Amino acid sequence: MNDRLPPLRRAALAATAAALCLAAPAHAQSGDPIKIGVIAEVQSIAGADTGHGAQIAADEINAKGGILGRKIEIVTYDNKSSSADSVRAFQRAVSEDKVSAVIASYISEVVLALEPWAARLKMPLITPGAASNEITKAIHNDYDKNKYTFHGYLTSAAQAQLVCDAAKDLLVDRLKLKNIAIMSEDAAWTKPLDIGFEACFPKVGMNVVDHVRFSPDTTDFTPIFNNIEGKKPDAIVTGISHVGVQPTVQWKNQQVPIAMFGISAQALSPTFWNDTNGAADGVPSLAVATPDVAVTSKTKPFAQAFKAKYGAPPAYTGYTAYDDVYIITEAIKRAGSTDPDRMVAEMEKTKYEGTIGNIEFYGRDEEFTHGIKSGPGYVTGLVFQWQNARQVTVWPQKIAEGQLKFPDFVKLSQ
Repeated sequence: MNDRLPPLRRAALAATAAALCLAAPAHAQSGDPIKIGVIAEVQSIAGADTGHGAQIAADEINAKGGILGRKIEIVTYDNKSSSADSVRAFQRAVSEDKVSAVIASYISEVVLALEPWAARLKMPLITPGAASNEITKAIHNDYDKNKYTFHGYLTSAAQAQLVCDAAKDLLVDRLKLKNIAIMSEDAAWTKPLDIGFEACFPKVGMNVVDHVRFSPDTTDFTPIFNNIEGKKPDAIVTGISHVGVQPTVQWKNQQVPIAMFGISAQALSPTFWNDTNGAADGVPSLAVATPDVAVTSKTKPFAQAFKAKYGAPPAYTGYTAYDDVYIITEAIKRAGSTDPDRMVAEMEKTKYEGTIGNIEFYGRDEEFTHGIKSGPGYVTGLVFQWQNARQVTVWPQKIAEGQLKFPDFVKLSQ
């Protein structure tokens, strides 16, 4: 991700990087802190905010006396967006730094590489941002081995359904649009996402007229947009994370007359407007929280505390990592121990009002074992749209701040 960082955020990143050099091996004793490892892409905003969100939760818990008479310590590791570096960090966290749980990565390929190590080392692992269904599939297929992994973000299947639900309200019912083209990057998380899109869009009244999967290394989207435009869709539904700036800028500069919709993970970053020089205007995306909307009673207070500490609102991983620390520590408190099997048993009983919704995990016998439950009463997601340099929530209606609207170059009837 090509993030442009404000001064306070740069300072926070520098402090995080410096802290990585200071971690030393330690053996947990009764009065020692309970350590939670954070393995993340600390040079990107979403990666850095994973550690930042976790730290705010730890600070709050410690201010109230900690857990079991012990403080919470966040130990951060830079995985450099690499699965191999992530595995080395995980091994170090467990064997040398003696962490009691690990929060790791928004990249599905990284989490899939760590999942077998969580099983081998019997270490509770939760992801704040990876989406691939394969993460929960492994737990469901071999629970006794893989029960140590938890999926703390919406699965790709859940995201596909939420995008379709939003499209039914916003694109079909309100704007009377009929045809879409799917444009997704070729990554682990988008394979089940695209399957979900192909299945659910026809059910909400939209025809899929084109389906493009492109390399995450793509820098010129001109031929892709040209080909899609020839199919005359009313909207382009995206599944993009590792890219975002380039297609957004080129969509605006080339005046592509097709509405954008779907998921653009980079658009969740608070710097996305500046990163695109305002080309983000009119770009919507599915998200789990935004700083100005009370998804729950905890969303806005957390976002305000985060901005006060780090100088900008959190990326999506800030919200989820904050929630994950509470999920982990409340499980430890209920278990009365950091024994991993007892922790897992208590994490499975989670009923927690987080910043992104009411969090519970699917059970052993359910399809998405250890994934967070989605839907009414749980994590419902939202759709925001960049409008005049702000992330304006436009769906669902009960929390919407404004209406979906597109730039003048977008023609809503092709």
